[in-house]
Amino acid sequence: MTCLSGVRVLDLSRVFSGPWAAQMLADFGADVIKVERPGRGDDVRQQGLRVKDAQGRETKETSSYLAMNRGKRSITVDLSHPEGQALIRDLARHSDILIENFKAGDLARYGLDYESLSAANPRLIYCSISGFGQTGPYRHLPGYDPIFQSMSGLMSITGHPDGEPLRVGYSVGDITAGFYAVAAVLAALRHRDVVSGQGQYIDLALLDAQVAAVSHVAMMYLVSGEQPPRLGNASPITCPWQSFDCSDGQIVVAVGNDTQFAAFCRVLGMPELAEDERFSTNRMRAKNQSELVPMLAAELAKRPVAHWQAAFQEVGVPSGPINGFAEVFADPQIQHRQMLMHLPHDEIGSVPQVANPVRFSATPIQYHRAPPLLGQHTDEVLTEVLGLDQATLERLRRDKVI
Repeated sequence: MTCLSGVRVLDLSRVFSGPWAAQMLADFGADVIKVERPGRGDDVRQQGLRVKDAQGRETKETSSYLAMNRGKRSITVDLSHPEGQALIRDLARHSDILIENFKAGDLARYGLDYESLSAANPRLIYCSISGFGQTGPYRHLPGYDPIFQSMSGLMSITGHPDGEPLRVGYSVGDITAGFYAVAAVLAALRHRDVVSGQGQYIDLALLDAQVAAVSHVAMMYLVSGEQPPRLGNASPITCPWQSFDCSDGQIVVAVGNDTQFAAFCRVLGMPELAEDERFSTNRMRAKNQSELVPMLAAELAKRPVAHWQAAFQEVGVPSGPINGFAEVFADPQIQHRQMLMHLPHDEIGSVPQVANPVRFSATPIQYHRAPPLLGQHTDEVLTEVLGLDQATLERLRRDKVI
């Protein structure tokens, strides 16, 4: 038994944000039915690196698709076809949750909007993830992750002081929105099952989600009226909180309080810095980091990363190397936590997966299905959920509905 056993999710979403949310729900035990376009499928099937099978031959599967679609069943349905729309309406009647990330208003043209589907299934929780939300002057505009990183203020605080603004190195806006979607869906599910008995509509915008996620940095502006500066790897409110060059590489140090700073200074052989009134409190260190950091950097540059990391660990000062992914997955802590796993795959043989980080004590996550091939479960789902017979399936396929 898993947390969401018996919950069915109809996943009409594409690319990253919606599929990421639906994959999380699949990890938690929901039956997730991924609806894709016949022939081409989710756009993300064309993005990322092509994966090779056990014989080294390139397959159709891509790294981006494999990252977002574990645990689902894939069906192909043409939403522009009236019979395809009817199939989705029928599936929605048998579902608890629907997730979509079409542009605002697109699904209403097909009679697949919340008002239409909830009339037939009042218990349906319908989550729309869009770039700018369902209301407002930008509601009709398309958008991808870099746009929301730039418009949310995130890029204004990334990069070095004398350099250009930089985006975060992964689709942080999409993934953040996906996490908000999971939280919202689970809250709505509880409200339905415990309080009201009714589903509801969730309007989630990627821009809103990223503005919210900027969080404490946005609050710095709101309470001061001043734009937070770009500081590279440093922090405007804490010091030392950045990367430093060592004799053979770089180490990141994150000193979070005055006790840790005193321990840090003892390791460096500079205990007097912790007593210096310019640096004795976190507020003063942040204010005077232009004076403090060069002194620390000169000492840290004398020894290798491993020396400093071991010494800092011994006294409880947070630190760590800047790992590439080879080092990430070779790290004994990551291995102990089993963050890398493999699932059997019909075409690839075995596909690597980054595990879900959540550890339930009573209902552990069960990884029962690799990311599906395009349309792999069309017949299975339409037979199991809707009771369609083989003759009907053959006619729908002949008419290019599925």
